[in-house]
Amino acid sequence: MVGFVFITYEVLSLNKLLQIDTQALHQEKLKSYVYVRTGSLSPSEYQGITYKARKEIHKAVRRILETEAKIFRRPFNEQFSTFDGEDHECALWLLLKRCQSEDKAIRLQAVQDLASNSHWHDYQYGTVAQTCDQRTAIGLARSKDIDLRFFLPPPPLPKIKTDYPIEDELRLLLVSLPQTGLDPCVQYFTSLALRESSQTLAAQRGGLWCFGGNGLPYCETLSKIPSETVELFCLQALVQHSKISSHCDKIEAKGGLQLLQRIYQLRKDSAKIQRNIIRIIGNMALDERLHSSIVRAGWVSVLAEVMKSPHIIQSSHASRALANLDRDTVKEKYPDGVYVLHPQYRSSQPIRADILFVHGLLGAAFKTWRQQDIDRHLDKKASGGEEGYIQCWPKTWLASDCPSLRIISVEYDTHLSDWKAKCPVEAHRKSIAFRSSELLDKLKAAGIGDRPLVWVSHSMGGLLVKRMLVDASKNPEMDKIVNNTRGIIFYSVPHHGSQLAEYSVNARYLLFPSVEVKELSTDSPALKELNDDFLSFAKDKKFSVLSFAETLPTHIGSMIKLHVVPVESADIGIGDLIPVDVNHLNICKPKKKDAFLYQRTLKFIQDVLAQELCGGQVVCELSEMMFHLICTVAPKSKIDGKGGLKGQSGVTVLVFLAATATMYSIAVTCASWCQPEHLAGNEKFFIW
Repeated sequence: MVGFVFITYEVLSLNKLLQIDTQALHQEKLKSYVYVRTGSLSPSEYQGITYKARKEIHKAVRRILETEAKIFRRPFNEQFSTFDGEDHECALWLLLKRCQSEDKAIRLQAVQDLASNSHWHDYQYGTVAQTCDQRTAIGLARSKDIDLRFFLPPPPLPKIKTDYPIEDELRLLLVSLPQTGLDPCVQYFTSLALRESSQTLAAQRGGLWCFGGNGLPYCETLSKIPSETVELFCLQALVQHSKISSHCDKIEAKGGLQLLQRIYQLRKDSAKIQRNIIRIIGNMALDERLHSSIVRAGWVSVLAEVMKSPHIIQSSHASRALANLDRDTVKEKYPDGVYVLHPQYRSSQPIRADILFVHGLLGAAFKTWRQQDIDRHLDKKASGGEEGYIQCWPKTWLASDCPSLRIISVEYDTHLSDWKAKCPVEAHRKSIAFRSSELLDKLKAAGIGDRPLVWVSHSMGGLLVKRMLVDASKNPEMDKIVNNTRGIIFYSVPHHGSQLAEYSVNARYLLFPSVEVKELSTDSPALKELNDDFLSFAKDKKFSVLSFAETLPTHIGSMIKLHVVPVESADIGIGDLIPVDVNHLNICKPKKKDAFLYQRTLKFIQDVLAQELCGGQVVCELSEMMFHLICTVAPKSKIDGKGGLKGQSGVTVLVFLAATATMYSIAVTCASWCQPEHLAGNEKFFIW
C-alpha cells in the first residue's frame, strides 16, 4: 500500500514537471524589465526536462546566495530575488556581485572578467550598463578593446530655445564664475570670450590678434566670426577656469557638465572643440568630489568611445580623464598638461620605471615626438614596409619595445615672439625658472620620482630638465625625483646658447623676441649659471647622459636657413655626444623604427634601466640556460671518495664548477624577479 502511494506521488510529480509553462512574459520578466531580448529561444532551450532542470538549478543557486548572505550577515542584493536566468546569466550576475566586493583583488579580477566578454546578446550588455556601479563602469572604460555596449548613452538633455545660441549659454556660465583674483591668463581668456557678439569679436580681430598668426588678409576680410570660433574662445576660457578647484565646483553647480555634453554632441566635426571639452573634464576629474556628477552626466561612455580614436591626441586626452576618475587602480593624478602615453588602459603588468618626455620651443606633448615628416609613399615603396605613419613614436615604438615602462609627455606654452603669444602675461611667468617650479608640482602629483626615471628632452626642454633637477635637489620634498633619476637624453639642447636667439635679438624691433628666446642667448648669465649649477650637481649623482647634436641647418620661414644649435653648444661636457646629419626639428624625429636615432635612444634606455627592464626576463633566461648546462654535465659526473669528479676532463669539471657558482648567483638574484616555480618547481633542480 505504501509503495502504491509513493509510485502515484512520483507519477503526478513527473507529470507536473513535464508541463511547459506558456506564460512567456512571466518567465522573461527579469530580462524585459529594461532591455527586451530580441532573439527567440531555440527549441532545445525551452522543451523537455533539461530546460526545466536548468531552471531548478538556477533557483537553487539563488537560494545559496540568500543563505550565504544570512550566514555572513551581508545584505542580499535584491536584484537576485527574482533571478531565474540561464547559466550564462547566472555568471553575469555573479560577476556583477564580485565587482562590488570589498576585496580589491576580487573586484579588479571581476571587472577584467566582465570586460573580456565579447559575445553576449545586446540585452546582456544592457543589463550590465543598467546595473553596474560607478567604480565598475570606470574600470570597464579603462579596459582594452572594451565593447561600448557596456555603457549607457548620455542621458537626454533638456530642450533649449532655438533662438538661444550655445555661445550665449557659455557666456552665462563664464559670467557666473569668480572674476576677481584670477591668474592673468584666466582674465585674458575670460574677457576675450565675454564680448558682446560675434561681430564685436570680429572688430577686435585687428592689431594684436593679427600678429597672433591669423594673417592680415584674414583680418581685413573678416566681417563676422563663426559661432563655432566663438564657442572655442569660451571653451579656452573654461579650460583656464577648470584648473582652479573652486571654479570646478561652480561649473558643476551651474550645469556646466550638461552644457559641455550638448556642445560635444553638436560639434562632432570639430576636433579642437572636442579636445578642449575633454581637457576640461580631465581637469574637473582631479577633484574626487565631482566624480559622481561626471559619471551621471554620461561622460564615461563618451570617454570610452574616444579612447578608441585612431588620433593619439584625442585618445590621450580621454585616457588622462579616465585615469583621474579611476581611483581603484591609479593612485597618481595627472594635472593639466601631463599625459600618459603608455599604459593607457588597466594592466596587470607592473610598471618598473618612468620615461618623461619634455618638448622644446614651439613644441608640444605629441607633435614633437612624431615620426620624421618625409614622403611616406616613396619611403614605403623603397623600404617595402607596410607600417603606417607614426603620430607619436614613444607611444607606438617605445611602448612596444619596453611594455613595463610608464611613458609620460608634458606640455607647456612657448613662443618665439611676444607678437604671437596666446596669452599676455608677466615676463617672469615665461622664464625657465617659473616653468620649472610649476612643472615640478605637476610631476610630483603624477608620481614622478616613485620609480626609476629617464628624462628625454628636446631643445629648450633640456634646459628645463636641468633646472628642474637643480631645483629638486634643493627641495627635500623632491628628493625622490633626484635620487631615482637614472639617465637624461638631450636632443640638440642649447647648453651654451642658440643662434636662433642671436638672430631674434638682432631683429628685435621686428620680431619682438619672447622671454624664452632671450634666455637662449649665448651671453645670457642665467644660461651660464644654470649649466654650472647642473654640472656641479651632476658630479655626485649616478646617472648617465646621452646628447645628440644636429649638423644640418634648419629652414626658418622661406628665406632663412639657420644652424639653430651648433655641435659645440649641444655638448654639455659629460656623457656621450653623438652628431647626427639632421636639422633641429628632425633631431628628435626618427625616420623609422630601425633608424639610428631611435635604436640608439632605445639602447640607452635599456642600458640605464637594465635591472628594472631585464630583471624578470633576461636573468631568468640566463638561469634557464645554466640549468640546462648543469643538467647536461652533472649526470655524467660522479663524486669520488675524495670529493672530486670522475669521468670528466679537466675542462668539463671547470665548466661545471663555474656553472654551479654562476647558477647560485643568478638564482639568488632571480629570486625577486622570477616566479618561484621557474627553478624551484623543477625536480631535477632539487636533485642537482
